[in-house]
Amino acid sequence: MSSSAGLGASGTAGSGAGAYDGFDRASIDRTGQSEAFDAIGDRYDEAFPHKEGQIAGTAWLSQQLAPGSRVLDVGCGTGLPTARQLADAGHKVVGLDLSSSMLKLCRDNVPESECRKLDVADLESAGLGPFDGVAAFFSLLMLPRAEIPFALRALHGQLRDEGPLVLGMVEADVTDFAIPFLGNAIRVSGYLRDELRGVVQDAGFDIVEEDARAYAPASTDVPPEIQLFLHCRRRP
Repeated sequence: MSSSAGLGASGTAGSGAGAYDGFDRASIDRTGQSEAFDAIGDRYDEAFPHKEGQIAGTAWLSQQLAPGSRVLDVGCGTGLPTARQLADAGHKVVGLDLSSSMLKLCRDNVPESECRKLDVADLESAGLGPFDGVAAFFSLLMLPRAEIPFALRALHGQLRDEGPLVLGMVEADVTDFAIPFLGNAIRVSGYLRDELRGVVQDAGFDIVEEDARAYAPASTDVPPEIQLFLHCRRRP
């Protein structure tokens, strides 16, 4: 997984309405994920040195946007490569992450970005949008599978018009499954690709392009994975 969890500021998300209507917000607890990524810190980029799919997805996103566009990076992690790549292309980046350590690294690596410790479940009430584009690389997989459609609808609501979304996920038929990760434990969810397509389309996005890549992290305690990248446009 080549981005951090990127979703929460605290153990429990705050109140709000809209995309998360009908979801049990009392069930939201990101504490363990946040603590794991705080502990991982700058070892993260060492474990995931090659991010060609993520770089290609970010390049596609950037090409859809006018210079100076406002872009939301959900799960910005260390800021590398996505926030840095978007900023270098002349865009204004707002990065979200749940890990204080990751946010510090993102501020160091991309000082011109705006980094926020904010839960995706609170995005609607935060007043940060709308955005011209959204990147979400391996951040939504940190959610229980039942929550992912709500998070996608929240991102849909933050995009202008037919704005682009690039989404990175790991292909896996699991929900809230604990895995070892750089000496810590994190919980992940995923879909097989046909089901992922349906979830994304049901949330109001048209899929423009797809990219699937086999990925073997440098760290021996993180298993190889199939990474799925969906290049999407918001359906008004």
